[in-house]
Amino acid sequence: MNSYELTLQPGEKWSARIARNRSITFTTKGSGANLALLLYSARDLGERLNLPDTLKSQHTARLMRGHALYSDMGRVLASITEDSLGWHDPIGGLIHRDQVDSRYGVTRFQEERNARLASGYENVLIELGKYGLGKRDINANINLFSRVWADPNGAIHWDERHCPADSTVTLRTDMDVLMVVSNTPHPLDLRTTYQSAPIAVSIAWAAPAPIDDFCRNHCKENLRGFANTDTYHFLAD
Repeated sequence: MNSYELTLQPGEKWSARIARNRSITFTTKGSGANLALLLYSARDLGERLNLPDTLKSQHTARLMRGHALYSDMGRVLASITEDSLGWHDPIGGLIHRDQVDSRYGVTRFQEERNARLASGYENVLIELGKYGLGKRDINANINLFSRVWADPNGAIHWDERHCPADSTVTLRTDMDVLMVVSNTPHPLDLRTTYQSAPIAVSIAWAAPAPIDDFCRNHCKENLRGFANTDTYHFLAD
């Protein structure tokens, strides 16, 4: 098997344990997409994506090609190797049930079944439950394909024109990870129609990060992070 592919329709969720040295490409099949993403170490689910450290160590408030995604142990869970947008949101969080109901109207599983409008928080909680995790394990997520900007008064807004159709972003797994994704609206998306474009996911083999890797050399902090990750694998594999 050389690759694995699936498409997440609006409202759908998915999770999987994914080995290191895999390339995961997300492609939007419409404009205005948002994909919430969380990462955990597949070998130790207590180690997970730490966005405050990820942003602080790379001196950024957005994510793009070259950025490493750090765990709370200072290791690189994954890195962004390709990116057509140059901006993915690390601060907006997950949309909750009350936001979905107030913005798009109340839908209930009893009547709508799988057509019920899903919230990102509920989707993530359902997926985490498959691995023995729960509410306490929902850490800060990345919103792929979204740009959040601040106005002169400090209020933050979601940019609905940021993501055209066929936008792409590719992650390389630098550790074995548990990945959880939810194709649900961004919590700051104030449009009154529930929408998030279908998103294609393609997973293939990838080479380990070489010494001259762009992500590894993006900044001095990344050199240390990848060194920590290399040491971890040398001792554990």
